[in-house]
Amino acid sequence: MRPFLFAATQKHSTIRLTINIASGIFNRMVEQYTHDMNLVFHALGDATRRQMLHDLANGERTVSDLAQPYEMSLAAASKHIKVLESAGLIRREIRGRTHLCRLDPGPLATAHEWLNFYQRFWTGRLDTLERLLRRDDDRQTSTGPEKQHRPEKPERPENQDRPDNQERNDT
Repeated sequence: MRPFLFAATQKHSTIRLTINIASGIFNRMVEQYTHDMNLVFHALGDATRRQMLHDLANGERTVSDLAQPYEMSLAAASKHIKVLESAGLIRREIRGRTHLCRLDPGPLATAHEWLNFYQRFWTGRLDTLERLLRRDDDRQTSTGPEKQHRPEKPERPENQDRPDNQERNDT
């Protein structure tokens, strides 16, 4: 059976999104989503860009406004802004000679959604660990404190049965 005919008979098939390449299979939805997420996390990986996004959360700013707190050139600020733009995190509008930037929160929401999955995973794991530790503590307190095991004193050899400061009387 040909894949195209099979896809036509399926109500919810993703076969049309998949391309068979000699080196492997490429799924446009998965690969595009992964590429976009990589760009977002790459952009968020720099403290300067994170601060720029924070500043843009308060409203649109010019490139000069974004560069000013860091005492960087407009060219350097522009490079940071291009990274944020390529990740889809900001939009730039040109008005005459002024470049205005504004935040586009869509990709941040996608990244938050992805991170939230792992937050739920680790929260669940930590809750399980806490429950197990509490159960262990409850078992120890209900049986009472265990007797402390004191090691026995080693026996002294026969020639050391007297204290060292006592004189020996061999005569």
